[in-house]
Parts: sequence; structure tokens; C-alpha cells
Amino acid sequence: MAQILMGTGLLLVVLALFTLFSYKAPQGMKAMGALASAACASFLVEAFHASLFGQQMGIDFLAQVGGANGSLGGVAAGILVPLALGVSPVYAVLVGLSVSGFGILPGFVAGYLISFVVKFLEEKVPAGLDLIVIILVAAPLSRAIAMGMDPVVNGTLKQIGQVLIQASSGSGLASQIIMGIILGGIITVVATAPLSSMALTAIISLTGTPMAIGALAVFGSSFMNFVFFSKMKFGSKKDTISVAIEPLTQSDIISANPIPVFVTNFIGGALSGLVVALVSYFVSPITISQPGLATPIAGFAVAVGQNGTPALIAAAGCVVVSVAAGFLGHAIFKNYNIKTADEIRGTKEDSTQAA
Repeated sequence: MAQILMGTGLLLVVLALFTLFSYKAPQGMKAMGALASAACASFLVEAFHASLFGQQMGIDFLAQVGGANGSLGGVAAGILVPLALGVSPVYAVLVGLSVSGFGILPGFVAGYLISFVVKFLEEKVPAGLDLIVIILVAAPLSRAIAMGMDPVVNGTLKQIGQVLIQASSGSGLASQIIMGIILGGIITVVATAPLSSMALTAIISLTGTPMAIGALAVFGSSFMNFVFFSKMKFGSKKDTISVAIEPLTQSDIISANPIPVFVTNFIGGALSGLVVALVSYFVSPITISQPGLATPIAGFAVAVGQNGTPALIAAAGCVVVSVAAGFLGHAIFKNYNIKTADEIRGTKEDSTQAA
């Protein structure tokens, strides 16, 4: 129990740091948006092509496509974050290539910090020499930052992962209920954060019923977040549809509204996890043999492909309780002072100036 509390507390600290970064760091929101794009370009492609089409359907070429994208999350973040902060494309690619072999979060940190170094050098170094100086300074510094961040990130994810592993121990009904609530709630919250539930479940090699709970809870969260975002009016219809398909696409909105989004997602995820655990206990065990499938569409498809009717029954139950959680979240937070997409991204001001 102490390990579960410690891991949960660490998760809360990490989520708070992401929110603080979004609000207080220079161009923090832009960097978070770029991180979300990098996660979609790497993890989401990996989930579909490697796990669904590759491992589940046996299409080797698509498995290679997914593996290639999934292994380059750090490169994607190292390129997209500097681009979002106004660094020229050639230097952004230089930074991204320098962090090859590292995960998305070390790449994100390196890309963010080096962006300011590159801008400073471009301003201070005479034209013509800036390329050489940036090559000599920015490239090794980028990799050094990523190397320094890598053990911190992996250690944090593994510590949080221990909560999930600890929760999945035990075979009685009470243990199954606790497992469903903890795994469903935590994995669904992580799915809305830049940590990425796909990355977390892949790093700790989560499989079996715990992975099925994570996959179907995140599947249910699509319906919950569609209802919740629509009722709360966080953004446009496009934003609402996007968050239902993949929460990471709207990480800037989520990071700007952490309390309502994370609380609602924990409630819905815990209820969905409970549903999956109960179906697994009373009907038939629902398992997933591949880790890293805590993503809405691919996770659902693999769960049904490997388990058939029991997974469909559990998925239907997850949809029902998740929709209810979306309405419950709106009832709780309808008077909460939220930050809308227009406020976060400055689109409202831009349209006013254009007029």
C-alpha cells in the first residue's frame, strides 16, 4: 500500500509540473502542443501499425512502419518543439537528430532548452559563422541534455508503473475490484498527459488483464471526453472530436485545465476499470498479450480481436459508465473557471485584430 501511495503521489507531482510548465515557462503552451504532435506522430502510429496491423493481423511491413515511428519519439519532439518556438527548420532537425535513441520526454526537454541556446547564438554570432558554432555547440549539448534526462524520465515512469504492477497482484474479487479502480483511473489520467499511457504501459511491459483494463478504460474515455469537452465548451467541435480520438492532440487545453480534466478522467477510468475487472471475473478473463496498447481505437480493436464477446461486453459497459462520468464531470465543474482553446492559443485575439 505504501508503494501504491508513493507512486500515485509521484504521478500527481509530475502532472502538476506539466501544468506549471504550461502556465509559467516561456512559450510553455506552444512547447506542450508540439510535444502532443510528436506523441501522435510516434506513439499513435506505433499503436496502429505495430500493435494492431502488425502483431494482431500479422502484416510485417506495417509492423516495421509502426516500430520505426515508435522508436523515434525523441527525434520527433526534438524537431517539433524548436519549430514551434521559432527555430529555423535546419537547426530544429539538427537538434532532433542529435537526440536519436532517446525517448520523447528527454527529446522534448532537450528541444525546449536548446531552442533558446540556438536563438541566442543566432543573435550574437556573426552571420556566416552561426551555422558552424551551432553545429559545434547545440548538437552535443542537445544529446548531453537528453542523456541527463533519460534516467530521470525512465525512473519516474517505472516508479509510477510499480503502482500498476502492485495493484494487479491478487486474484480474489476484492483484489480484482481494487485493480480495476486503480489501473483504470491512473492509466486514463496518464492518457491525457504528455507522459503518454502508451509509453508507460510499454515501458513496464504491462500485459494480461491489467493491459486490457488500461486499453478498454482509455477506449471508454473517448466517449467521456467527447461529452465532457462538449458540455464544458473547452474548444471547437474539431477540438472535441480530436480529444475523443486521441487525448494527446489537445494536451495544451488539458494542461491548462488540469483539475476538471484529470478528476473527471480518473472517475471515468476507475469506473471503466471496475467494469472490465468484473466482466473478467464473472464472465471470462479478458487479456491483451502486447504492452503499450493504452490508446482508444487500437487498444479496443486488439482487445476484441484477442477476446471476442467478453471484450465487447466490457467495452459496452465502459462506454455507458464513461458517458455518465462525462455528464458527472460537467455537473461538478460547470461553474469552474476554465481556460478555452481560444484563450490558450490566442485565436480569439487574432480574429479580433484581423477584424
